Parts: sequence; structure tokens; C-alpha cells
Amino acid sequence: MKDLGYAILKFYIRTALYLYYGKIEVAGLEKVPRDKPVLFLPNHQSALIDVLLLAVNCGRKPYFLTRSDVFKKPLLKRFFTYLQMIPIYRIRDGRESLKNNDAVFGQCADILERKEAILMFPEANHNIKRRVRPLSKGFTRILFGTLDKFPNLDIQIIPIGLNYKNNSGFPDEVAINFGEPIPVSPLYDKANVFKSTNVVKETVTKRLKTLTTHIEDAETYDQTISYLNRLGVNYLKPSEVNTILRKLEKPSLQSSVKSNIYGIKPLLKWLFVVANFPVVLLWRGVVKPKIWEPEFTATLRFGYALLFAPVFYAILFTGIFWWVGGLWAFFSVLLLLIFNLFYVKIA
Repeated sequence: MKDLGYAILKFYIRTALYLYYGKIEVAGLEKVPRDKPVLFLPNHQSALIDVLLLAVNCGRKPYFLTRSDVFKKPLLKRFFTYLQMIPIYRIRDGRESLKNNDAVFGQCADILERKEAILMFPEANHNIKRRVRPLSKGFTRILFGTLDKFPNLDIQIIPIGLNYKNNSGFPDEVAINFGEPIPVSPLYDKANVFKSTNVVKETVTKRLKTLTTHIEDAETYDQTISYLNRLGVNYLKPSEVNTILRKLEKPSLQSSVKSNIYGIKPLLKWLFVVANFPVVLLWRGVVKPKIWEPEFTATLRFGYALLFAPVFYAILFTGIFWWVGGLWAFFSVLLLLIFNLFYVKIA
């Protein structure tokens, strides 16, 4: 029964994500082993939306290591546990709480021993910027602790690049790139854990930098991203963008690139706003101003749409039904749904 509920929820979220995103591209999924213990290590540009996208597109049923503060409320704790989410404790949760991680790491070892999958974000935080940040050593502690307990276990690291066209904008597109598996055992020297930690972190970092756009120079980041945007690069193809970045010289950042602001898309956006005015007004006037970090924009917008779009369609159907009848109500709502989907897919 639990598996059925999980499958239904997964189908619902997958469908909602398909309706929300103009495009979801998945590449390299065939590289993910189905019969080996796996640790998924993606970059982290957005908030919960990263988790949802990977949960329905990774080809496994992974456990998720999640910041412990989201488990404080009993109802949420039960729901997150149902979704196979495991709390991980950080220094900001209090130094005393860090000792709880020993039990968490032991639980992770048992999960991997059963040849299941775990997903965690090695950067240990999210940031909207298009660059791979320094990795935390927490994931190496899980890997090495598991190998100490189960020396013959063939654990595979799967680096994942998440690439958004504009993860704070709407409509948006996303590409999920799965990298080649990295076997852990050959990289682990029990006699030199410090060196092994650095080797694993460097290996994963290099892979992630090929699977997502990576702007190395933090000092000129704003100039570089502005240039890439004016150039109109396709962020869903990080290999192409990174090639441009390697050839880019700092003086060229000042060069102008003309962008095409004409076409049908501005008109479609205007029509979308008019057709969905109550929903858009509530989002822009009430919900969006309360977003505390840009990394949460996509997650909260998706959740908002998941909750309020069906309500809006239901109210619209009811109003037209009482005004001119059921047939008009049905086709009016269907037409709006088709237009909204068309807008999302081409805008």
C-alpha cells in the first residue's frame, strides 16, 4: 500500500512538473546502475524543486538527506519520512546536534548495503549562481564509513548536473545530465583518509563542472552572466556554454550583443496574464514579495500553481456553468488549459 501511494504521488508530481516546465530534458539516465548501491551527487541551484525533479527522473527510488530543521513539525516529519527523507544536522542546528549524524551515517551505510540509492547535495547549500561551489566532506564520511563497515561493497557515485534556463523566471526549462559512475573503492585508502577525501571531492567537482555551467571567476561573475545572457546561450547545453567560457577573455565582457526583443512571445505573455489575472495578481501582489531568497522562487511558484491553479479552474468552471451552462463551462476551461500549456511550452 505504501508503494502504491508513493507511485501515485510520484506520478502526480511528474505530471505537474511536465505542465509547469516548458521542457525537461534528461540525458545519461542509462548510466545509472540498477543493481548497485548509488550515491547521487547533484549541484544545487534551487530549493525543493531540485529534489522533486530528481526524485521523478533518476530511475531509482532514492533516500534523501535533508536539512534537519524541516523536520521540526510532527506532521511534516511524518510526511518527509514517508518520502524517504533523512535529516542531516549542521553546525547551525547547534553543535550538540552534530552527534546525531553518527546514527544518520550508520543508517546510510545500511541503505547502501541493501544496494539502494541515496541522494544528497554535496555543496551543502543552494545558490542560484551558475557555478559549482566547494564541496562539503560530509558525503565522503558516508562513503568511507560504509566501506569500513562493508569493505566489499561496490558503491557508485553518480554526479548530476542540474541546468535551468532561468530558475527564478517563468516559464522555465531544465536539463538534467547524469554523469559517468565513479566507483568509490579504488579512491579510498583507509590508511590515508585525508588524501582520499580530497581525491573524491576533486573527482566529483571536476565531473560536476562538465555537467553544468561553471563560471570560475567569482569576481567577474555578474559581468560574465550578463554577457552570456545577451549572447543568448542555451544553458540547457552546459558543454557548449563552458566552451564559450573557456574562450572568453575579460575585455570581451564589455562587448555588446544585440538581442531580439520582438516577436510573438511578449504578446503571449500579455494574454497569459490577462487570462489568468486572479492567479497572477495573487502571486505578484501577495506571495512573491514574501520570498526571502531567489533560490526559493521556483519551488514556491510551483507549489503555488499546484495549489491555486486547480482552484482557479474550478471557480471559473462553476461561474460559467451557472451563467451559460455546462458545455460552455467545459470548453472555456479546456481552452484556457490548452492556451496555458501552449504558452508554457513555447514561451
